Amino acid sequence: MTDFKGKTAFITGGASGLGLGIAKACAQAGMNVVIADLRQNVIDTALPEFEKNNWPVLGIQLDVSKFEQYEKAIALTEEKFGNIHLLVNNAGISCAYGSIHEVTFKDIEIGYNVNLWGVINGIRLVLPHMLAHGEESHIVSTGSMSGLFPTAKFDIYNSSKAAVIALTESLAPVLADTNVGISVFCPGPHNTTLGSSSGEVAAVLAGEEYEKPAEAASAPDFDETLTRTTAEAGKRVLRGIERKDLYILTHCEFKPALQERFDAILRALPDETPHPKFNDEFSFIVENPAFKNQKVNPALNK
Repeated sequence: MTDFKGKTAFITGGASGLGLGIAKACAQAGMNVVIADLRQNVIDTALPEFEKNNWPVLGIQLDVSKFEQYEKAIALTEEKFGNIHLLVNNAGISCAYGSIHEVTFKDIEIGYNVNLWGVINGIRLVLPHMLAHGEESHIVSTGSMSGLFPTAKFDIYNSSKAAVIALTESLAPVLADTNVGISVFCPGPHNTTLGSSSGEVAAVLAGEEYEKPAEAASAPDFDETLTRTTAEAGKRVLRGIERKDLYILTHCEFKPALQERFDAILRALPDETPHPKFNDEFSFIVENPAFKNQKVNPALNK
């Protein structure tokens, strides 16, 4: 999708952080923007900037893990703006810290309901509409560099984001000859409030009262010059859509880490002579044209 003006973007988790950065970039590109978020108070905080700039906007309170709520949100969007052209499955939370045998089943359920089922619900419900209306459209799902390079003690988060990446990779060749493009956005560190917002969202989903942590506990002392802004994230996402990128990545600093992982996988393959007919016989599991289509990603200012 290269023409954004007058099109409609539906952005989950759009009231703060990366979602809000993407929402503003869409509005600046001339799109109608739907900000869908679990927290009505945060939606109410985000909307005035859009209204001040005369950016067409609709705020919808939505629990992305609830299929029925999602259906109603789509109906409200189509009633207000017509067809949805861009779905950004951005709603996500940082999950309970610990290995899978150390966290609670409730922690697992909440993490997967938001980070994975929220994406599944979005694609399952919005994609048929996009295919039916036939206009140029795109789906972006927010994964994470943690889904590409998992590290210890973040089992729920890593695995939920890895699933989002695999889902996108699986759908890419299926959608290649349709009006719908698809990308996975895997950001590195950005200057967001994910830690505090995740606690608030998790408390709501668990039916508990949210207790805001002490400032020192809620904000690790990172060097801010090493993180990226949410405005920059929005620009990268729109450029990735224009370029029809499968992967929208943000930090070149991850190259050595990813190389380490990919090299480890290749080393694990048996040092044997391949059967000459294997790839032909099993082409359905050893070929994905979407990987060949990914272009080199230049610096953002080029």
